[in-house]
Amino acid sequence: MQEQIRRVASRVRELREIAGVTVGELARDLKVSDEEYAAFESGNADIPLGVLYGIAAHFGVELTAVLTGEQPRLHVYSVVRAGRGPSVERRTEHQYQSLAPNFAHKKAEPFLVTVAPAPAQSAARPGSHPGQEFIYVLEGELAARIDGHEVLLHPGDSLYFDSGSPHALRAVGAVGAVGAVGAVGAASAASARLLVVVL
Repeated sequence: MQEQIRRVASRVRELREIAGVTVGELARDLKVSDEEYAAFESGNADIPLGVLYGIAAHFGVELTAVLTGEQPRLHVYSVVRAGRGPSVERRTEHQYQSLAPNFAHKKAEPFLVTVAPAPAQSAARPGSHPGQEFIYVLEGELAARIDGHEVLLHPGDSLYFDSGSPHALRAVGAVGAVGAVGAVGAASAASARLLVVVL
């Protein structure tokens, strides 16, 4: 995963340099400190999804281009066969699988996400990004913390929220959860599988 983080960081640096934008300018636009942004761009820190969305919007490129280095080319429809969506490794506690990587000018970013189990006190740091999110739990149990409120979701439950509000996900219970921000392969006994659509 560290190598993928370095490749994404390199693409971000290249976009910034081509556009002639300084580290300070982009950091201010993304509402992060210069030091935090420099750690992202150097590959020393993983770039949160919300920041990646901001970078893509700032430079007018698709999120897929930032993550993979390839521009989406399909305009009418896109099919992703079961288990064949590209893995988007963002965090160790979440596995993402893109469900429409090659469709250009998407109005939404759908992911199959597997969320690894974590105790409440070690949940992922909340993130935020412009837009809205839809989560549908496929397997397991998911605790979603949104703007300081925790909601427990079970298979078949869904959640729609303003993703500009700080939010974080964690799998809970003996079964775990699947459904949001991407996933690759089968869920472990205590993970959660989710369908997440970012609008």
